[in-house]
Amino acid sequence: MNPSIVKEVEKRKTFAIISHPDAGKTTLTEKLLLFGGAIQTAGAVKSNKIKKTATSDFMEIEKQRGISVATSVMTFNYKGKQINILDTPGHKDFAEDTFRTLTAVDSVILVIDCVKGVEEQTEKLMEVCRMRDTPVIVFINKLDREGQDPYELLDELEEKLSIKVRPLSWPIGIGETFKGVYKLYDGSFRFTETAKTKIGKEVAVLNDLNSPELAKLIGDKEADKLREDVELVEGIYGNFDAELYLAGKLAPVFFGSALNSFGIQEMLDKFIEIAPFPKFRESTTRHVNPTEDKLTGFVFKIHANIDPRHRDRIAFMRIVSGKFDRNTFYYHVRLDKELKFSNPVTFMAESKNLVESAYPGDVVGLYDTGNFKIGDTLTEGEKMIFKGIPSFSPEIFKELINLDPMKAKQLEKGIEQLTDEGVAQLFRQEPGNRKFIGTVGELQFEVILYRLEHEYGAKCRFEARSFYKACWITGDKAKINEFIRFKAKNIVTDKDHNLVFLAETAWVLKTAIETNPDIQFHTTSEFKDDVLI
Repeated sequence: MNPSIVKEVEKRKTFAIISHPDAGKTTLTEKLLLFGGAIQTAGAVKSNKIKKTATSDFMEIEKQRGISVATSVMTFNYKGKQINILDTPGHKDFAEDTFRTLTAVDSVILVIDCVKGVEEQTEKLMEVCRMRDTPVIVFINKLDREGQDPYELLDELEEKLSIKVRPLSWPIGIGETFKGVYKLYDGSFRFTETAKTKIGKEVAVLNDLNSPELAKLIGDKEADKLREDVELVEGIYGNFDAELYLAGKLAPVFFGSALNSFGIQEMLDKFIEIAPFPKFRESTTRHVNPTEDKLTGFVFKIHANIDPRHRDRIAFMRIVSGKFDRNTFYYHVRLDKELKFSNPVTFMAESKNLVESAYPGDVVGLYDTGNFKIGDTLTEGEKMIFKGIPSFSPEIFKELINLDPMKAKQLEKGIEQLTDEGVAQLFRQEPGNRKFIGTVGELQFEVILYRLEHEYGAKCRFEARSFYKACWITGDKAKINEFIRFKAKNIVTDKDHNLVFLAETAWVLKTAIETNPDIQFHTTSEFKDDVLI
């Protein structure tokens, strides 16, 4: 255990912000950056159209549609801690990207719209967090609007997300009467001015709920209601148990308005106190502890053309253990070769900063010329792969048709790079080099078409193909060859040259499984951990 690495690990908090679309996730991200001093002014979001583009949305299609479709990584320092935020796509069509991002964080902030409450995508995201027992903090947003009753929202969270909750802040009023939040965890109240693009000026701080000053600041009726609420909440929910939170069994809840900068600092102050430090990770051979001397890390995302002016491609690597140094050779396990990185970067959305060294919990951007795929592991020579970063069977399949034979090379390069990012999966079929793209949502096809044309100058279209599921197949070689002979039109290979069976219907898949007992059909690409169908 290296004391200098231990010290760095204890400084770091790496988390993802997740939500259903339009819950205010990107606005909250910006306000955290604002309170952390990473930006001076936050972008204004009005009528769901991004007027001044949000800091974490840097891809052109995101700016046009006002949605996040790429995971952004941002870093800032706050009260002696280094905070690494991973902003994720809220849109359900990009759920797989979000899932992979959650493998690279130690905790999560889940944003809920107080008007809409728990939505479908919220439940799905929470299921992923529960699979890994990821600690979750809930931020109930948009208290400046006429939303649901706070008690009803807390009940809904427990019921729909199957997790116990404990409010740590409490709203004073709602909608037009919303005046800020009371900190249940230390019994204080900061009264600030409303501020949409900057931090609101502090008007007063009260540490006594029974102070006559409270009524002067918020009114007699509101002061009495707050005292009543605090007594009720403390009686119902009891003491906050930090161990249960770290075990993923209890979600602390904060209220606020990201747009008006209310409730953010109250959450951020408690977050840096209770959120977990970088944790150990499971590999194919052993547990990897963050405080080990030797570097290990894994690639969880690849983004081509972050800067359209330069044909760059960046692999996002989460450092698991040891210390990463610039211009040092590291071992790429899958390729079985040493690689050196002269320009590793950390991110502040659009701006990239050259980094000399990085520690467990940090996310480093590595310029890549095609060496990396999602799930790749870097070490100092040890042969192991980090687990839990699989591809899943897509839900929608389309064939890629080239519209300009003169641009075949650009199309080939573009679709290779874009599918390396993990937004969609590429399957090839021979003879004829037919390309099938599989995704979990329609919007990805729109993004792919847009990016192929604008970033690679390649025009194409998609033709729908009626496949039900993609299954990776393993087992007896002779039996597989026989199966391929009978099912040639349904057999493709993925980017790692694994054999994949595209079944047209659930019945076809069921029949294939029953009549081929020597072949295993897998629903994810991570066969070792996969439950067979």
